[in-house]
Amino acid sequence: MKITSKIIAAAIVFAAAFGLVSCEKKQVLKLYSWTYYTPTDVVAAFEKEFNCKVVVTEYDSNETMYNKIVNGGAKSFDIVVPSQDFVSIMLKKGMLQPIDQSKFSNRNKINPKILEKVPYDPEMVYAVPYYFGAAGISVNKKKVPGGNYERTWNIFADPQFAGHASMMDDYREVIGDALKYQNHSVCTKNEQELETAINLIKTKWLPNIVKFDAEGFGKDFARGDLWLCQGYAECIYGEIPEEEWESTIDFFIPEDGGPSYLDSMCILKDSKNVELASEFINFIHVPENYAKFLDFFRFPDYVNLEAENYRTTKPMYPAEIMEKCELKNDIGDWLDKYYSMWESLRISTN
Repeated sequence: MKITSKIIAAAIVFAAAFGLVSCEKKQVLKLYSWTYYTPTDVVAAFEKEFNCKVVVTEYDSNETMYNKIVNGGAKSFDIVVPSQDFVSIMLKKGMLQPIDQSKFSNRNKINPKILEKVPYDPEMVYAVPYYFGAAGISVNKKKVPGGNYERTWNIFADPQFAGHASMMDDYREVIGDALKYQNHSVCTKNEQELETAINLIKTKWLPNIVKFDAEGFGKDFARGDLWLCQGYAECIYGEIPEEEWESTIDFFIPEDGGPSYLDSMCILKDSKNVELASEFINFIHVPENYAKFLDFFRFPDYVNLEAENYRTTKPMYPAEIMEKCELKNDIGDWLDKYYSMWESLRISTN
């Protein structure tokens, strides 16, 4: 049967009027972020409110993200979430563009103390803090009952942990721990301070350390193979049933503080969706939304303090200790020096 064009047009108008056909194409926001770092319910709420689609692509390291961006991926994403040193590098290379401040109504929710720690962008022109965290120390209380151990980074010199201790395979972290224990900056550019820190690790800590591991230490701790770990709390708590947390885990960050990181939301220079990207960054910092992020990871709240009023879980460690933690900021050419000394240390253990 022949159908005229007028009948077809009339049918489309009728269907659209009753919601049967959508003539509106949704905007797509492309987010490039750390694995499991964005609560799905917050993303869904944003999609509903702004009638858009959010596509999340994940990475496991700053290096992976950076290499992807510089090797042809710059136009593939709108928002990235680099750590402090890579924010600094990307700013210097002109890889980021300003956030639309007219959309950033929640900027007053950001803890001012965070901004004091970020010399590369204290006004949040290009980078809005997402999470400020730090690695710490986990002791298996079932293996070492009574709490008879030093609560500093020098706990790794304690012979009772020999053969059952691990530290992260991350030179800025491990060297930073030794520097902090010796009252130096984790970003020092003093060669003598670096050599003293390396010597402490080599002569006092290494004899007790069974391996450097940044990935599987949580599972080894849960099995009871490791009694002492340096690493992120979520990697430990995530491997042990919640009902056993209190009896098994003693997680702490030494009173002297330690190396820390700050992941921030940034808009790439080649983003074609700056307005929607700015809306997303602002949406994350609606206190009720940010609280969902804190609840999901049991993170302490140091970035968006008002969110604490909406959280429903107890954090894995108190936010106050973060006051004493120092960001592993970009140290330029000195990074090669740190790496060289670390490699020499690693070779000496083989």
